[in-house]
Amino acid sequence: MAAAPKEWTGEPIRVGVIGGSGLYKLSNIEVVDQVYPETPWGFPSSPITIGRSKSGNLFAFLARHGLHHAIPPSKVPSLANIAALKHLGVRAILAFSAVGSLREEIAPKDFVVPSQIIDRTKGIRRASFFGEGEEENVVAHATFGDPFDETLRHVVEGIVRVHANKTTVCMEGPQFSTRAESVMYRQVGGDIINMSALPEAKLAREAEISYVLIATATDYDSWRESNEAVSVAEVLESLRANVAASEVVTLALLDKVHDLVKDEFATIVRHMNGSMRFSVMTKPEFIKPHVIERLRYVLPWFGEQS
Repeated sequence: MAAAPKEWTGEPIRVGVIGGSGLYKLSNIEVVDQVYPETPWGFPSSPITIGRSKSGNLFAFLARHGLHHAIPPSKVPSLANIAALKHLGVRAILAFSAVGSLREEIAPKDFVVPSQIIDRTKGIRRASFFGEGEEENVVAHATFGDPFDETLRHVVEGIVRVHANKTTVCMEGPQFSTRAESVMYRQVGGDIINMSALPEAKLAREAEISYVLIATATDYDSWRESNEAVSVAEVLESLRANVAASEVVTLALLDKVHDLVKDEFATIVRHMNGSMRFSVMTKPEFIKPHVIERLRYVLPWFGEQS
């Protein structure tokens, strides 16, 4: 059972970490607080741990699938997760995810930082803060040609040994791919496959947060005909090793990323702040006041005349 709702009253937190399968907490960190805010889109997947790095910088950690992995990929409350992090002041997200490998050279336990996504979800997941729910009469078109922050990608590549410039396929699940699907994903350019990159990356872009996916391979999916199809047992075995490595990577990255986004005039911050202003097509006078108020939770400038 999650903790009672609680808001953070301290200084803005600039770096957020989203833990994927197996990564439900970070060890060897100073825990400052734990909050569980209710956003206009509900509660996040888990209480958010406010931690402090060894250099004294605050960061926020959230478990994507809940503290006990009770939330399947298609039901992750991604809007609430991203909204909660943005409301804390987060400007950059390091998102971890377990993935299947679609390439021989990407072995289980390897790190991958993709630069592109192929969307194979099926419309089950709400993928935008606009156009659905109470915001159904607000139209916005976020740019998404480069779905991951280019600066953050290169920072991770400079600190961690990774496979870079790869493409991830995001599928619906919860079942793993058939062999035919796995072969098809290879043919269309996929290098890794997971169930969690979307809509998370799209929502981060709409919330004007820089976002990078740090993937850890657990298996070879099912395209290798000489192998048995991927099993949960195989995935869990790799996860145990990947979690320890992911914690080391997180601690190595926190202060570096914090330094990149702490300044209002930093390149990443200037690039993202206000980036959605010209993506909103609906004029403020045609948007209901309570909808403007909801969207200001993630975009404080929303509803202002440009």
